[in-house]
Amino acid sequence: MSNIPCPTINYRGRLQFITHKTERYSVLDGAAMALEGGCRWVQLRMKDADADEILKVGRELRLMCNRADATMIIDDHVELVKELKADGVHLGITDMPIREARQLLGEEYLIGGTANTAAQAASHYRQSADYIGCGPFRFTETKQNLAPTLGLDGYRAIVHHLDEELIRVPIVAIGGITANDIDAIMATGVSGIALSGTILQSDDPVRAMQDIVVKMNNVQI
Repeated sequence: MSNIPCPTINYRGRLQFITHKTERYSVLDGAAMALEGGCRWVQLRMKDADADEILKVGRELRLMCNRADATMIIDDHVELVKELKADGVHLGITDMPIREARQLLGEEYLIGGTANTAAQAASHYRQSADYIGCGPFRFTETKQNLAPTLGLDGYRAIVHHLDEELIRVPIVAIGGITANDIDAIMATGVSGIALSGTILQSDDPVRAMQDIVVKMNNVQI
């Protein structure tokens, strides 16, 4: 692996929470607990919801993020970013191309893209992505149609490949990550992690997020 340090996003983007509805918690419940636990980056992900429902939840989430001084990202729906006053959008591999989203939103909005390979990450970078959500680390039940899992070796390989091409874009690991994985994942050279299930499935989601915030603050990059 290259000795060139991997870039970071900002202090918020190093730890991201992806919303997910469970039998126990609503989307807003999960976001509220993540924010209370100290996370300052929330991605609103509502795959099966229509635009009206996303707008309703998104307006509430925007207020919550404002109170917590947190970044709010919308999953997929570029057309809702400005209406919700979100800070940006995250786009999957089959969603709108990042280049097109950038033309619509301009430079003032954050745009992230999902990648499973170094080639996909490099393509997102060339289309002006601000960060790459790279995964899945391992199998996760919070997302359907998973790409092949990467594991630690996969992250090392992607970071190494991007370094060789002199591509400097933050890589955020995602997919089935637990608190016990953080040190090993961050040691691969990625810039941050994104969590969902490991927080919502814990006995005390707020405490779980607090513990992970402390852990991330102690990670040396």
